[in-house]
Amino acid sequence: MAAYFDHNATTPLHEKVLEAMLPYMGQVCGNPSSLHRFGRLQRDAIEQAREQVALLVGAQASQVIFTSGGTEANNLMIKGLCSDPGVRRIAVSEIEHMSLLEPAGAVAAAGCTVDRIAVNQQGIVTLDALQQVMKNEPSLVSVMAANNETGAIQDIEKLAAAANTRGIWFHTDASQIAGKQAFSFKQAGVHAMTLSAHKLYGPMGAGALIIDKSLPLRPLLQGGSQEKGLRAGTENVPAIVGFGMAAELARLELHERADHVRVLRDTLEKQLQQFEVVQVFSNQVERLPNTLQFGVMGFEGETLLMELDRRGFAVSSGSACTSGKTEASHVLKAMAIPNELAISSIRVSLGQTNTMAEIECFVEAIRQIIEIKNSSVMMAANL
Repeated sequence: MAAYFDHNATTPLHEKVLEAMLPYMGQVCGNPSSLHRFGRLQRDAIEQAREQVALLVGAQASQVIFTSGGTEANNLMIKGLCSDPGVRRIAVSEIEHMSLLEPAGAVAAAGCTVDRIAVNQQGIVTLDALQQVMKNEPSLVSVMAANNETGAIQDIEKLAAAANTRGIWFHTDASQIAGKQAFSFKQAGVHAMTLSAHKLYGPMGAGALIIDKSLPLRPLLQGGSQEKGLRAGTENVPAIVGFGMAAELARLELHERADHVRVLRDTLEKQLQQFEVVQVFSNQVERLPNTLQFGVMGFEGETLLMELDRRGFAVSSGSACTSGKTEASHVLKAMAIPNELAISSIRVSLGQTNTMAEIECFVEAIRQIIEIKNSSVMMAANL
């Protein structure tokens, strides 16, 4: 059986999304910045998508800045803000996606001080940890809404409220939570939010930064006045249209989608408990309904990934082999997970097409892999 269990990496394009995109991939021609009728048709399509994306996350359409994806949105947020002379210090959590940590490293190299916010063993930023960092008076705090590896969900509303009382801007990368669980820009009380289309059954190459107009952002790309002067360049109309449709479908089907994957995820977690060598991460806190990360003692994550791939299962590993040495993910390191367990981690992220039969086959595959390993160890011991 072949099963795709890597939806946090990317989701398949929804057929209705493709249907919405097709007319703008050749049939409808025109530059959105042109004043003639053909250009206006393109512009209208972009503005409709802007409304659809805003509705998904409880924002105003005027706050949506389209980008080429979550990575560009995170770069625009960090580099665009830190290019303002008044911003000399920011704080980011230890478990952010590399598309935020690397821009943070870049602005640090350019002279902006970047503080790291610690997480506890469940991968949660506590109010105490945030308060400790805010003593340094950063201009910005950035904490992701839900982690892409563990699925752990942060209490963004509480954290943002604490930052707001001190006059600190708050950004959250909501790429993973959007479309999987209700999340509102306005209710969360944040000043900026990152989104990515291909995480919610939309196309690759489209994302957005939702912003409060008070942010003194400066554009990364120059050469045009598109996207309120913050993102120069002719817009990718087909991708933006697809993003809009994906956002609309996610909003309309939000609870149905969440219920489907939660049942599968909970069943998988319960069945994995039968294996003494398996440990689930962040299992004491609220997580994305589709996400489960676990370690299998005695294995390396990439080895497990390849064994599962041979059996038809597409998953992600929380470790990486660098210069011949296996390294645990920065997320699990920040959570103080023991290295021998962290390097064995596997992430399962489920989607709408996954079934209970696939879950059962996956558990059986894990059983076989563990038993083969145990048999090999016993044979070696008897030699």
